[in-house]
Amino acid sequence: MALTSAPVRVLLGARVGFVRAGLRALLEESSDITVAGVAGNSDEVLAEARATRPDVVILDIDLPGLDAIETTRRIVTDRPVAGIRILILGEQADANELFSVLQAGATGFLLKQAGPVELAGAVRVVADGGAQFSPSIALRMVERFTSTWSPTREIPARLDELTARQREVMVLVAAGLTNREIAERLVISTATSKTHVSRTMMKLGVRTRSELVTLAYEAGLVRARLDVTDRAEARSLSG
Repeated sequence: MALTSAPVRVLLGARVGFVRAGLRALLEESSDITVAGVAGNSDEVLAEARATRPDVVILDIDLPGLDAIETTRRIVTDRPVAGIRILILGEQADANELFSVLQAGATGFLLKQAGPVELAGAVRVVADGGAQFSPSIALRMVERFTSTWSPTREIPARLDELTARQREVMVLVAAGLTNREIAERLVISTATSKTHVSRTMMKLGVRTRSELVTLAYEAGLVRARLDVTDRAEARSLSG
């Protein structure tokens, strides 16, 4: 008999109780997602993350206490909960806020008006090692990369330490592919794909996939394009 995958376990962090209740109701409509806990401020989020060890934490950008960006930074650098993925819910953000979210270690940013299908889909993508952004958010980020990208920019010396396969994996991560999708593209196992990503990040001294993507664009390994109508392009800035 075929084994079924365990449901994605989610921790919800939001200021308002009815927002948390609404998010729980939306997510639990999906049989493959379960809510492991809820929290109303940053301290509660950190405590619940350690207690429940979820796969994904969804944070309202207006989270009380430490803001969502600093809370994200605390989670991704906290050894007891290393590996938890962060998805931010917010309004239309400016470029600086978006880059702060990425630099903190989040791998997704959805607008609060996202529907249940988009929200559940984003949770699955983020849990699987990819990144997800609302299309308008992705477009803004691509435009920012396009405006700052330079083909003459010097490639960091540490990239020379990568093998040809690791460079290839780095480009695929920057293209928005999850570990599973990278494995399918390279005809390798998902475990091997994950190992390649981890070793690439270790060699480059980056902590998150978001930092890996940023480095790929800054080094000119990937050139940003403004076409975000395709699903893969809409996710072109993965973490």
